[in-house]
Amino acid sequence: MNSGVPYAALAYCAWGLFPAFFKQLGNVNAFEVVLHRMVWSLVFLMGVLAVLRRWTWLREVAHQPRVLAAFALSAVLLSANWSVYVWAVQNAHVVDASLGYFILPLVNVAFGFAFLHERPRPVQWLAVAMAAAGVVWLTLQAGRLPWVALVLAATFGVYGLLRKVATLGALEGLTLETLLLAPVAVGLLAWWAWHGRGALVQGNASTLGWLLLAGPLTAIPLLLFAAGARRIPMATLGILQYISPSLQMLLGVWLYGEAFDPARALGFYLIWLALVVYSLDGLWRSHRPLPG
Repeated sequence: MNSGVPYAALAYCAWGLFPAFFKQLGNVNAFEVVLHRMVWSLVFLMGVLAVLRRWTWLREVAHQPRVLAAFALSAVLLSANWSVYVWAVQNAHVVDASLGYFILPLVNVAFGFAFLHERPRPVQWLAVAMAAAGVVWLTLQAGRLPWVALVLAATFGVYGLLRKVATLGALEGLTLETLLLAPVAVGLLAWWAWHGRGALVQGNASTLGWLLLAGPLTAIPLLLFAAGARRIPMATLGILQYISPSLQMLLGVWLYGEAFDPARALGFYLIWLALVVYSLDGLWRSHRPLPG
């Protein structure tokens, strides 16, 4: 087996099991959880960089205002994505969150066409149209847009677009993003603690332990993903990425008892069929012999 497969699979499994982690922090405000996630992720990442002795990039980036501005924007998008995701888990919308990551690959196709002048193949457009039909069906059934899924897909899609054209790798990029957000996160947490609010003051030892664990649990899957992505083709990575939303949906339905009635399931079936079409097209293209 290509060594990249287990790396990437472990990363997607970890992301898929995130609802079980954030459910442990149901007594902490979602935004506060995200602030802790920023701070402890930065602490962990700084430790990794210290071990690897990879600091040169930080001095170089400090003199590149355009790079700093781009990563400040990606940091805001990432924090928005994290906030909506944690809120969704804490408020029994795990299935809706999983839907966001099911449609994300197809959102990426649309963004690539709109912003990177990519030309999707007809089969890819067919997959996008089928997924859009699934979203419309879910909207009609619920009487409202599936906003959790759409916000998660849109914020992470734009985030991925920014990171695609970024100059830093996964480890350095996440470090810079958390570093840019850290002053705000630390300031808010300190302010709440000073006024006797927040988990730092009101939380018990168990809650504080789960919050501290958010740092490595954020960074380690990303490092596994980066290691896997370097070793396997994009088509294989595209198939493996469905591990994460599949696990999330299974947790939402079977462990947390969220609704998944037949009428709602039809919308998911359309989106899953779109993903099958999209994935088979990618696999066929990757194994097709080159001309000449």
